[in-house]
Amino acid sequence: MADKRSFLLRISPELYDAVAAWAEEELRSMNGQIEFLLRRVLLEAGRLPRHPPPSDGGAGARGSGA
Repeated sequence: MADKRSFLLRISPELYDAVAAWAEEELRSMNGQIEFLLRRVLLEAGRLPRHPPPSDGGAGARGSGA
């Protein structure tokens, strides 16, 4: 499992209910839905790399020959 940070999030009941309903429709946990939405918005805003660097020490496809 990847390292994750936790923090307290305070949101209005209306926002909570909307996200919870969406999460249920998409078969995600509330946490998973919030992470999904944040990632999507950050990608659209150009604030998150589209392809994160490999976590295998950088070997990836490069270390397979030549």
